[in-house]
Amino acid sequence: MVTELAPAPIDLVIHSARLVTGGQVTTDAFVAISGDVIAAVGTGQEWAALNAAETVNADGLTLTPGFIDIHGHGGNARSFDDGADSIRSALEVHRSHGTTRSVLSLVTATVDDLVDRVGTIADLAEADPTILGSHLEGPFLDVARQGAHNAELLRAPDPESIERLVTAARGTLRQVTLAPELPGGLDAIRQFADAGVTVAVGHTSVDFDGALEAFEAGASILTHAFNAMNGIHHRAPGPVAAATSSPSVTLEIINDGVHVHPEVVRMAFAAAPGRIALITDAMAAAGSDDGVYQLGSLSVTVTDGVARLTDGNSIAGSTLLLDEALRRAVSDVGIELTDAVTALTTTPARAIGRSSDLGQLAPGFVADAVLLDDDLAVVGVWAAGDRVA
Repeated sequence: MVTELAPAPIDLVIHSARLVTGGQVTTDAFVAISGDVIAAVGTGQEWAALNAAETVNADGLTLTPGFIDIHGHGGNARSFDDGADSIRSALEVHRSHGTTRSVLSLVTATVDDLVDRVGTIADLAEADPTILGSHLEGPFLDVARQGAHNAELLRAPDPESIERLVTAARGTLRQVTLAPELPGGLDAIRQFADAGVTVAVGHTSVDFDGALEAFEAGASILTHAFNAMNGIHHRAPGPVAAATSSPSVTLEIINDGVHVHPEVVRMAFAAAPGRIALITDAMAAAGSDDGVYQLGSLSVTVTDGVARLTDGNSIAGSTLLLDEALRRAVSDVGIELTDAVTALTTTPARAIGRSSDLGQLAPGFVADAVLLDDDLAVVGVWAAGDRVA
């Protein structure tokens, strides 16, 4: 049976695949692409009648939607903070590993610098739909949970600064991470949410009740759950438990085997089914070599693929790519493939308000797709219908 849009010229058919999308597995499946959208999905040999300009035989391979990273800072020895050329270079390595859509995360800086940077990202997003916009991870963070952020630049939010940032982004500010316990924190959540920005709780000392209050005020993501926040204690459950108990909240997790133990990742998937978004939080060293890098204004030393502040040794982002996060979820954590794929596709799309056109291989959705072999290694990537080199 074929599910399709109105007839249109078919540019590409990927056929004979094991299709994993929308929490289901379909064998001997095909996906037909017209331009930058999915035109038809079906099974068997019916694809042959579509007269596609190009076909790809995916027999023995797994086909999934393109991965969506809503929290990453760079890669390929480049940072998203450092301008358009660095952004383009950094995205190349993520695209080749299956990430077809990216929210570009910016570390703490002055408001003036961040105004410039979200403007640069807005310019790029206008020309490149695979760039979903920007994510401000700072400066409205708790100094006690600063992580790899410059404490001298952290500050409480104020309405004027928020308005400047929202205006400069021209509708492309997708997410902001803030500590709700800061003076004006709850008002900031409401102001950002009213402007259409998804608000995340993170780098925070907030307790269980405070986190619930933040979620009631409009926050809907927990930034890299378990990291840079209070943990779960049997008498003080903290923000992670507040997030798992709030059905509208998505929990980001960095599944690199360093930030969160695999058993804790498994517990999070069990506690919040369908609400885990696997992210990279990747800094410049992702897809590159060990060495010394910059993360904002701070020096980071990467040894054996683990990034830590040169001064202080705190974990400073990751070198993770999303295909590795998928493999680790299945092999190390024991998550079902359907659930792991959902955490890379449907869930992050929903978290930023794009569930109507991103995150599934279904008619009318954007034509972002990844082919994987038996080891879940990437063998083919398409973004907006175009093959990624």
